[in-house]
Amino acid sequence: MKRLVTVFILVFISYLSSFAQQSIEKDTVKALNEIVVSASRIPEDIVKSPISIEYLDKKTIQNSAQSSYFDALENVKGLQLMTSSLGFKVYNSRGFANPTNVRFVQLVDGIDNQAPHIGAAIASALTPTDLDIEHVEVILGSASALWGLNALNGMVNLYSLSPFDKEGLSFQQKNGVNHLNSLNATPKLLNESSLRYAKVINSKLAFKVNLFYLSGYDWISDNQTDLNPNGNSSLMLFGSDNPAIDPINSYGNESSNRRTLTLNGKRYSVARTGYYEKEIADFGIGNFKADASVYFRPTSKSELVYTFRYGIVNNLYQRTNRFRLEDYRISQHSVQYKDNTFQLRSYLTTENTGNSYNIRSMAENIDRAFKTDDIWFADFTKSFNTSVLNGLPDVTALKQARLDADKNRTQPKTAEFDALIEKLRKINNWDIGAALQVRTWMFHTDGQADLTKELLGNFREKTNIQLLAGFDFRNYWVYPDGNYFINPTDAGKNISYNKTGGFLQVTKSMWADKLKLVSSIRMDKNQYFDPQFNYRFASVFSNSPQLNLRVSYQNGYRFPSLFEAFSNVNSGGVKRVGGLRIMSDGIFENSYFKTSVDAFQAAVTSAVNTQGMNVNEAIKQNSGLLKKNDYTYIQPEKVQSFELGYKGYFLEKRLFFDVDFYYNRYRNFMAQVEANITKSQNPDSIAIYLNNRNTQSRYRLWTNSKAVVHTYGSSMSMKYRFFKNFLIVGNISYATLQRKDSGDGLEEAFNTPEWISNLALQNPDLFKNVGFSVSYRFQDKYIWQSSLATGEVSAMHNVDVQLSYRIPDWKLNFKLASTNVLNKYYSNFLAGPSVGGFYYFSITYN
Repeated sequence: MKRLVTVFILVFISYLSSFAQQSIEKDTVKALNEIVVSASRIPEDIVKSPISIEYLDKKTIQNSAQSSYFDALENVKGLQLMTSSLGFKVYNSRGFANPTNVRFVQLVDGIDNQAPHIGAAIASALTPTDLDIEHVEVILGSASALWGLNALNGMVNLYSLSPFDKEGLSFQQKNGVNHLNSLNATPKLLNESSLRYAKVINSKLAFKVNLFYLSGYDWISDNQTDLNPNGNSSLMLFGSDNPAIDPINSYGNESSNRRTLTLNGKRYSVARTGYYEKEIADFGIGNFKADASVYFRPTSKSELVYTFRYGIVNNLYQRTNRFRLEDYRISQHSVQYKDNTFQLRSYLTTENTGNSYNIRSMAENIDRAFKTDDIWFADFTKSFNTSVLNGLPDVTALKQARLDADKNRTQPKTAEFDALIEKLRKINNWDIGAALQVRTWMFHTDGQADLTKELLGNFREKTNIQLLAGFDFRNYWVYPDGNYFINPTDAGKNISYNKTGGFLQVTKSMWADKLKLVSSIRMDKNQYFDPQFNYRFASVFSNSPQLNLRVSYQNGYRFPSLFEAFSNVNSGGVKRVGGLRIMSDGIFENSYFKTSVDAFQAAVTSAVNTQGMNVNEAIKQNSGLLKKNDYTYIQPEKVQSFELGYKGYFLEKRLFFDVDFYYNRYRNFMAQVEANITKSQNPDSIAIYLNNRNTQSRYRLWTNSKAVVHTYGSSMSMKYRFFKNFLIVGNISYATLQRKDSGDGLEEAFNTPEWISNLALQNPDLFKNVGFSVSYRFQDKYIWQSSLATGEVSAMHNVDVQLSYRIPDWKLNFKLASTNVLNKYYSNFLAGPSVGGFYYFSITYN
C-alpha cells in the first residue's frame, strides 16, 4: 500500500505539471511564497532556509477538514501526531516518540509554553485559538544549536495575530458528535466556542483578548490485549485460564500486584483482579483558555508586548501511567520587546495539577480499600485449597478462588465506588491514594541582537556577513509535595533547577547571494552538569527558484527535565527516582537488574513446577542469573544530525517541491532502568531475598543508555496550485532505526512508523463562495514500546472531508466537516484511546 501511495503521488504530480502549461495563462491564483523566521531566528525565504522547515498558513488551516490548526499539523510532511485525548495531541518528528515528547519543543510567538514539571507542552492549553493563529512554522529535526531548550527532534513555533494587523470582533462556534458505533459509549456531543476581540487605540497602542471553551466526551482507551500471556506458561495456563492476566487498559493487576503462590505443590503467578480504565476515569472534557495582550509601539520600528495566558484542562493524559487531568491550571505572563536590532523577552509560567489523579494508583488502592493484598491472597489460597479438596480441577479451582477472594468487592458505578474515587484522589501518596498534586514555576529570559544591522555601521554591506548573538537564562522552582517531588538537601524548601546559555551565528552571502553559509555555536550550562557546546554548519545554494540545495550538520542536546532529574514517586511498590546523584546516591551501586531478578524467579518457578526441586535447591541452581546494575547517574542526552535537502519552485511558483534526507546519531539516551535492592547485603542471602517480593525494594531509576543509536530517513512534499484555484498537497515520509551499537535495551523506543503519507485536494472557491477539501492519511503499522505497554500498532487509513460556504457581506463562514469520515476506529499508540469519526459544523464570524 505504501508503495502505491508513493507512486500515485509522483504520477499525479507529473500529470499536473504537464497540464499546467495549458492552463497557466488562464490561472490567476497567487504563487506559493512563504517567509519563515524559526530556521535562523531571522526572516528568510523558506527555500533559502538552511534546515528542513515546514510552513502552515492561515488559508491552508481554514481550508483543512481538521477541527483546529493543531489537528491540521498532522498533515505536515514528516510530522506525526499522537492522540492521547480528544483535547490532547503530541508531536513527534524523526523518531523516538512517546505521549510526553520532551524532545520536541512548542513555542508561541517564540515563547516556550511547556508544563514545567514534565518539560513538554500540555498540548494546546496555552496556544492561540483558531481565530488568533497567523501561521505555524515546524522545524523537523534538531534545533538545539540556535534554540537550545530540548529541541532534539524538532520544534513548532505558533505565531498569533497582532491587533495592528487584524482588529475587530471574531467569533467561532463548533458543534460536533463522536462515538458513533462505539462499543463503549453512545454518541456524544461536542461544543467549542471561541471569541477574539482586537482594538487599535491609536498608531502606538492596541490590544486583543481571546476566549475559548471546549466541552465534550473523550475517546476511550479499552485495549484488552494481555501484556502477560506467558505468566503461567510452565503450567500451560493461557488466555482466560491465566491467573496473572494483565490487559493493557486494566490497572491494579500489573507486575507489582502479582504474587507467586505455592498451591497444591505448584508455583502459580497470581494477580489481583484490577479495574478497567473505562470503569474509573472521568471521560468528560471541559477545557478553557484565555489570553490578553497589550501592544505598544514607541516608534515605527519598535514594539513592546505584554501577554497573559491562562488555561484549565480536564481530559486524559499518558506518561508511564495514564492520568486524569482535573482542574489542571497553567498560566503565563510574558513581556517582549523588539526593534530592528534587538529582541528581548521574559516570561513566568506557573503550573498546578489541581485535582488530577493517577488512574493506575486509583485502581490499585480501590482494590486495597476492599481488601489488603495480604488478606486477598490469603483468601485466594484458602479457596483454592478448599476447591481442590472437594475434587475440582486446578483450572476451575483458580477461577473459583478469584470469585471467593473478590466477594463483596467494590463495584464500578455505585455510590461506594464513587466515594472511594473522591477520597483517593485527595490522598497524595500513591501507595495508599492517587492524587497528582504538583506545583511548579518556570522563569525564562532571553535576548538576541543583530550585531551587523546597526551596531557595526555598514559592516554588513561591505562584507555580506551577518552576526547574530543571543543569550538565555531559565530557572525552575518546584514545591516539594512529598510524593512526586522531595527536596533531597533542604527538606520542605522549594527545589531550584537552572541553566544559562548563549549563541553566536554567522551568515555569509556569496556569489551575488546565490550561496549562503551559516555557522553557529551555542553553549549551555546547567547547575548540575559541565558546559555543553552545540554547533551547526550549513550551506544553501540558490541558483534560481528551481534550484535550492541545502546541506547541514549540527549536534543537539537536552538536559534532564525536572521529572527525570528530581522525581521521587512511590507507585505500586516501585519507587521512581530522579537520576541526579543527590536523588539516587547509593542505589545504582547496590541494586540488581529487575530483568535478571524476573528471569531468576521464573527459572526457580519452572524448576519447582517441572523438575520437582524444592525452592532452596532451585534458588541455588539459578542464582547465577542475577546481574548487578552497572548503570550510573544521569548525563545530558545528545544527537548528531546530518541533512541534505532540496527545495524548488516551478511553473511561475505555482508548483513547490521539498525533499530532505537525514542521518542521526544519538548518545546517552535518557531512560529508566528497573533495579531491585535486597533488604540484606549479606552475600549468602541475596539470592534468597531476591526470590521473595517482601524482602526486596524495587526502583525505577533515570539513567543513560550505553548504546549509540543510528537513524535515517527521508521525506518529500509538493504543493501545486492549478486550474481554478485548486491546490493539491502531497507528502510522504520514511523513517527507520538503522542499528544500535552495543544495544543495551535502554535505548528510547523508536515508536515511529516507517511510512507516513498524506494527500489532499482543496479549493476555497470551487463555486461562488463555496469551498471544499478532502484529504487522505496513511500511517504504516509499527512496534510501540513503553513501560506501560509493548506491542504492534495497526496501520491507519484516514479520510477527512469538509465543505464550506461564505457570506462575505455578513462576514460569515460555514463549514461542515468530518475527520475519519469512514469511522474506522484506530489507536496511535498502545494504551492510548480508540479514535473514531468526528463530525462537526462550525460558524465563524470574522
